[in-house]
Amino acid sequence: MKTVVLDASVIVKWVFADRAEESHSFQALQILQLIKMSRIGVVQPPHWLAEAAAVIARLDPDRALQAISLLYALEFPVMTDVEVYQKACDLSASLAQHVFDTLYHAVALDESGALLLTADERYYRVAHRIGQIVKLKDFGLSSI
Repeated sequence: MKTVVLDASVIVKWVFADRAEESHSFQALQILQLIKMSRIGVVQPPHWLAEAAAVIARLDPDRALQAISLLYALEFPVMTDVEVYQKACDLSASLAQHVFDTLYHAVALDESGALLLTADERYYRVAHRIGQIVKLKDFGLSSI
């Protein structure tokens, strides 16, 4: 089974799939469905829910309470090993990116065979050479 790490740019698409500016929301929702069906595994960094909550509350405070409750109920496994934090700090320094962004990537790199799925074009541009990262729009659902 393929394991993914989903950054906030993907998770927010679940909540705002009805917004035109959220491109590739359908694909994000398909990934959520595959996770619910246990066809894709998921592991997250410890801050994933806080970051998603921050974005959701900023974009639409009226949706935030219910959306965060639903996301919390997914009970995604969280990786908190010190090595993940250390890797995130190394990535942050080498890529000149925020640790909150590199934590997702560090989890993917620490989990054998895992992929970071992102819709964050800016992060992808600077980090793709590290590996184990794919843009949401390029993730092959047909191979799952």
